[in-house]
Amino acid sequence: MKNLLIAGILILLISGVSCNAQTDNRQTAETDSATDIQVYYFHMTTRCITCTTIEAEARRNVEMLYPEQYKKGKISFVALNIEEPAGKAVGEKLGVNSQTLLIVSGDKKINITNEGFLYSVAKPEKFSAVIKEKVDSLLRK
Repeated sequence: MKNLLIAGILILLISGVSCNAQTDNRQTAETDSATDIQVYYFHMTTRCITCTTIEAEARRNVEMLYPEQYKKGKISFVALNIEEPAGKAVGEKLGVNSQTLLIVSGDKKINITNEGFLYSVAKPEKFSAVIKEKVDSLLRK
């Protein structure tokens, strides 16, 4: 258990320090009231492999786990660069100022950033289960 805790802490520290891969993946936020659940991934301009994997896995899971709701716009996935004006504006609205994976429905916000860092690379099936659990809890409300 102690080794698992140390490994988790090391992963978080390494990923926070090593975010140095560049990307040009600009998107804008959908703030349409027709969307019931939004999954936001806020990132920095400089990113590491873990950062890009969290985004890719979260997007893939939202699209695969909820294909009908995704097609109808009831569930959306949006990646935003928090260092660009559009990302910064949405981040301020949601109280986010750094790298964050957030599931939002109305006033309810669920932060699964830690789970993203812990599971997206090493245990993507666990990451998928976390996303499903959190989104399902919002769908049942």
